[in-house]
Order: sequence, then C-alpha cells, then structure tokens
Amino acid sequence: MAKDFDTMEDSNRSANPSFHEVSDPSRRTLLRGGLGALLGGSLGLGSLAGCASMGGMMGGKLIGFESVPLSTADAVTVPKGYVAQVIAAWGEPVGLSGETPAFKFDGKNTAAEQAAQMGMHHDGIHFFVQDGSADATKSGLLVMNHEYVDDGLLHADGIATWSAEKVKKSQAAHGVSVIEVEFKDGKWTKVSPSPWARRITATTPMGVGGPAAGHKLMQTAADPKGMKILGTINNCGTGQTPWGTFLTCEENFINYFNGPATPNADQKRWGLQKVDAKLYRWHEHDERFDAVKHPNEIHRHGWVVEIDPMDASSTPVKRTALGRAAHEGATIAVTRDQRAVVYMGEDARFEYIYKFVSRDAIKAGGARANATLLDHGTLYVARFDADGKGTWIPLVHGQGPLTAANGFADQGEVVIKTRQASDLLGATKMDRPEWTAVDQKSRKVWCTLTNNSNRGTGTNAATDAANPRANNTMGNIIEWIDSGDFDGTTFAWKHFVLAGDPTLARAEAKGNIKGDAYACPDGLWADARGVLWIQTDMSTSAMGKGDLVNMGNNMMLAADPATGETRRFLTGPKGCEITGVTITPDGRTMFLNVQHPGEPASERNDPANPRAVSNWPDQRADGRPRSATVVVRKADGGLIGT
Repeated sequence: MAKDFDTMEDSNRSANPSFHEVSDPSRRTLLRGGLGALLGGSLGLGSLAGCASMGGMMGGKLIGFESVPLSTADAVTVPKGYVAQVIAAWGEPVGLSGETPAFKFDGKNTAAEQAAQMGMHHDGIHFFVQDGSADATKSGLLVMNHEYVDDGLLHADGIATWSAEKVKKSQAAHGVSVIEVEFKDGKWTKVSPSPWARRITATTPMGVGGPAAGHKLMQTAADPKGMKILGTINNCGTGQTPWGTFLTCEENFINYFNGPATPNADQKRWGLQKVDAKLYRWHEHDERFDAVKHPNEIHRHGWVVEIDPMDASSTPVKRTALGRAAHEGATIAVTRDQRAVVYMGEDARFEYIYKFVSRDAIKAGGARANATLLDHGTLYVARFDADGKGTWIPLVHGQGPLTAANGFADQGEVVIKTRQASDLLGATKMDRPEWTAVDQKSRKVWCTLTNNSNRGTGTNAATDAANPRANNTMGNIIEWIDSGDFDGTTFAWKHFVLAGDPTLARAEAKGNIKGDAYACPDGLWADARGVLWIQTDMSTSAMGKGDLVNMGNNMMLAADPATGETRRFLTGPKGCEITGVTITPDGRTMFLNVQHPGEPASERNDPANPRAVSNWPDQRADGRPRSATVVVRKADGGLIGT
C-alpha cells in the first residue's frame, strides 16, 4: 500500500535497539568492509543447493530474459518474447451464480453490485488447483486480496454527499475475491458462473481461533462472547498453506477507526487517533468503527485470516495464535518433522519480524484435517544482533516480562498486545518489514524492508547493522537461515541487498544492487525454481523526486539468490504499485497484480478528473483507472523467467 512518507504510522516509542543500533563500528567494518563498501559492492549469497525446476524439468540458468528498461509510460511492459494480458479488473463480476452486474465507468455501481464484483486495489494473490481438476496447468482458482479503496474513483462524486450507501460500497470493495480461471483459445479467462466464486468483504462473518478467541478484550456489545467478528479489512500480503488454504493479512486496520482525542496507552501504541478526513469515514454510518464508543473493536482486527477457497460456504477464521499486527504477509515453510512455520513482517516504521511454529504436524486430508493447526504453537519475535547472529524470542505468557504484573493476564492478552509484548522482550526495530519469502530447499528466508526516512531524527535516530542507513529512502532485503531447521530459535543473518540508484550523488542512496536499479522493495516471492521475485512500492508522493528521481514507475524484478544478479522483468503503468505474484504448477503462466494505477501524490483521485494520472487498463475516453490482474506467459510456452 502506497503511503505518504509524512503520514505513515510510526508509533513505536520503546527503548528497544533498532536494526541500526545493533552495529558498533567494528561490526560495520566486519560486515562487508564498512558502510562505504556495503553501499558500493555486491553481496554474494552462495549456491542454492538442490534447487529443483518446476514441472519436473531443469530450467538451466535461473534468469534468461532480456531486462526491460525503466518506464514512465501508462502501460505494462514485459521482456522480449513474453506476452501480457489483463484479466479480473476491479468491478468485473466474480462469477456468482445469477449475479453479473457490469462495471459502470461513471462510478455509479451500487454497494450491492460491488459485493458481487471484483474488489478494489488488488494485492496478494495465489493460484490454487481446484478439486477434481483434469489439468492443473489449464484451470484453477485465483484468490486475491483487495487492500483498500480510493473513494475518489469508487464513487461518482467521491467523498461528497457522504452516506451509509457509500460506506457499504467501500466495505464491499475491500476483502478477498475467489475466481475460477481457465486457459482457453490461447488466453486465460474468468469462468462465470463458478461454484467456487466468492466475495469476502468487510462485513462477512468471521470465526476466531487461538488464544484470543472469546477473550474479554475481543468482546463487544454486538458480540459479548468475542467469537464472531464481522469482516476483514486492509488485506495486504498473503500466504498459501500446504493443506490448501489461503492466508490473508490485515495490515493498516487502525486507519479505519475513529479514536478519542487523547488515546490511552494501548490505543497510542497502535496508532489510533481521531479520524483523518483523508482516510475513511466509516464510523459515521457504521458505529463499530468508532473506537470511542466501542474500544474493543480495534482488537478484533490486525490478524491473519485463513480461508478455504475450495468451500464457498466455509467461514473464514482469524488465527490469533499468529499474533496481532499490521500484517504484511504470512509465508509458510515446513520443518523436517512436518510442522508449519509462518514468517511475518509488520509494515510500519520501527516494527518487528515474527514467526509462528505450529505445535502439531501437518496431517494428510487437506483443510478439514488441519482446521485448527494454526491455533496451537509458539509465536516468536526476532532480535538481530551485531555479530550477524539473531534470536527468536518466544511471546509466551509467564515467560520473562510477559506477566500479569506487566499487563499480560494470559496468552490471549499477549497476542492481542503483540507489539507491547515485543517491546518488552527487546526485539529489533526494523525499517518497515513487509513480505517474506522462503526457499524450502536451501532454508533461506528473506524479508523486504521497504524504507524508513525517520532513522536520522527523533527518538529512533540511531542506525544499526540490520538497518544501516539513517535516511533509508531506498529500502533493503535481509536474509537469514534458522539454526538446524525452520523451527530453530537462533539464526544467522546478512543483507541480501541494499536497494538504490548508483547514479546518485548521495552515498546512502546508491545501494549495492548487482544488476538493474530499483527502490522500495515490497512484494517478495521465491518460486519453485529458486528465482526470487521482487516487487516495488515507491510511494506516489515520492516518485520522480529526490532519491527516486530516476526510478520511473513501480516494477517487478527477478534475482538469482546464488549470484545476486537482478534483472527488471516488468514495469507498471503510472501511479501504480506492483504486488502479489503466483505461478501455475508447470511454471509457464504467471499472475500478478497492478494496484491503484492512477494514484496521485495525495493518494485520492479527484472524481471530476479520474484520468489525471492514468487511464489503465481500459484507455477509454470515459474510463477510470482500475486495479487488475496481469497474466504473463512466454510466447513460446517456456518457463517464466527463462
């Protein structure tokens, strides 16, 4: 999600060491020969042993395509020999039986129509082979997030004449879409109607699992038992489980709530404040979003939600054992004894990196057999030390400072107050940790740290080894390997890369990329061949200015973890973010999302001039920019990335 650098959340006032503080001068010299060398050289990662190719075929060299240049065009650009196709744009019917409302380019679709259409601002996405599929390479389900909305595009007159209907429409444009797709006559299309088609929105009933289920801090007047929550919001990154379910992550949920003029300590730690007219005004017509009247409602959001895409009648469940945070993503690895490990970043300045290790092994039998697997296990937060080592600290009630005397009555309160617990445990404050990626064979784990321009000022001024730049406008990617297995409680870490532009005069912004320049890494995914796909999210308020002056539009790149080589694979249209990526089992079709094309620096369009920045993808004289899914294939049918 693009964020204005001046207004994005920064609420961690703990005394914990930041990623910059874990490095003393001797450590910085040891780590790649000091900051100058760190910015000027490339970081080798060693070989990616035993990497299998997709579809049972060896892919040869991991990256074989010709880089695309930087772009400021209002178009999607892919390498020579590749073709791109747009499907599933905001407003298209998802394929519900009997409900096929057409998209109205004047913004006059109703809330009820929007509830049967693709949501707005596509984000994380995964491809699932549906039950009984005859050919997993030619059909499947796409499940994707819809992170937030631009009210200037969603409604014909924007936020003027604000009403309950507009709130309902905004809520219907959030959440998750499940669509069926098939490859037919040389292209991918949505199947409609489809028994799997589904919309999950900000008003869909949710179950609650794990230690916070029924907790007093989860109880409201409408739900006195704290077991039934309405909706999921600000759905950003995702995860796909080995048992066939989809994990959707609630990120900047706090922006939807109106808070008191003077928030209490808990509310302040989560960034709650009086509603900003630039954001959402849901509380004016949906009282549960007024935290002054319903203070516990904020505790019911910020979770990882598990969805079974194969059962359109199933109830999504908020998995509270994974902790409450501004979740960016949830990437799963599997230990040698078949337990699930979930790696998670929290996208806010100076927040933390987490992992959850399941108590039980994954069972055969799919979603039903593993229906409560993510409700039992141990949640950890990361501490990155100056010597290149680190520790996963357990967030377990009764251990260390996590006691009733310190405000944690039980494990439910620990996970509800995950940030406060991590503060007490001395976790390392990071530069906006976002998506994580895992290579199951090499056991390497990566996390994008998008940026943080606040390192040089105020309470959190100090730098450290893991966050080595005071004015980190460009972002970086960190890599670690857990000791022994993915459930290890210690790890060894290093920088995979510092993003940047080597043509700039400012030393901190040059970076050390081996290959094509980029800034603000966000989306991240390791495919089955071992390619690391990197997606960027330069804020529209910063694009084309300062350190980002030469970077053009947001993009996606491919990196070879063994060599560090990085090539630009795709560039997006004006004002967009590139986010979410998934590939069919044969490795020959890629799906990715273009979010918020046309977003202006203010992050809200003028309804009187919706085409001011972009008119992608329709390019109609009466159109408006629409988030959409892009399908990428090689013209010769080869493996993506080669």
